[in-house]
Amino acid sequence: MTAPVFVVERLETAEGGPYVLEGPEGRHAVSVKRLRAGEDVVLTDGAGRWARCVVLAAEGKDRLTVRVDTVGEEAEPSPRITVVQALPKGDRGEVAVETMTEVGVDGIVPWSASRCITQWRGERGLKALAKWRATAREAGKQSRRVRFPEVADAANAKQVAALLAEADFAAVLHESGHRPLAAAELPAEGHIVLVVGPEGGVSPEELALFEEVGARAHVLGPTVLRTSTAGTAAAALLLGRTGRWG
Repeated sequence: MTAPVFVVERLETAEGGPYVLEGPEGRHAVSVKRLRAGEDVVLTDGAGRWARCVVLAAEGKDRLTVRVDTVGEEAEPSPRITVVQALPKGDRGEVAVETMTEVGVDGIVPWSASRCITQWRGERGLKALAKWRATAREAGKQSRRVRFPEVADAANAKQVAALLAEADFAAVLHESGHRPLAAAELPAEGHIVLVVGPEGGVSPEELALFEEVGARAHVLGPTVLRTSTAGTAAAALLLGRTGRWG
């Protein structure tokens, strides 16, 4: 079994040196995971830098002392995969973020599509965004990632179009598409951006706007997936086809 991952704000410890994990992460290691001397752990800043460590001592309820054995940095993946995720109802947004993080998505952009029932406004929107980011962090730890996906600020259709215009490959999952995503010609490097619409679908106006900047409608398969699962399924397909799951 791979070693559990814990997040630190900064990772500036040299190999061979001790490191003390405290606070919420230390409490999780000591009181929840119940780690003991001799067990392996991985520390990461969530931005690619990591340290493989061995537990020296667990003290109290929230203090774990480790020895740093190896320090490294994971290169940024290529091609980078970003999913523009329309806002689902209820907690389905967190489900989408969690599973997309687990499969390996690099960026998630919350999208306030015109047909979204849920709209992020004011304080409610800030809390929802914070929850998505916390979900990505926890899912990153659970899936043993050391580079967590970036969850951007919520975007409108024009902002999404600007992102699509800069992509090396841009696609919209939409039933009108005659191109299967499984047969699309993908770049070996660069940036892939995929748009997942809301339960009510991408509006004709939004689809036209995205097509103007080079994004094409693609179908994923013969069945209709919910917005909270479509991004994960499509990302898994892209990760396999680009060789990142090789």
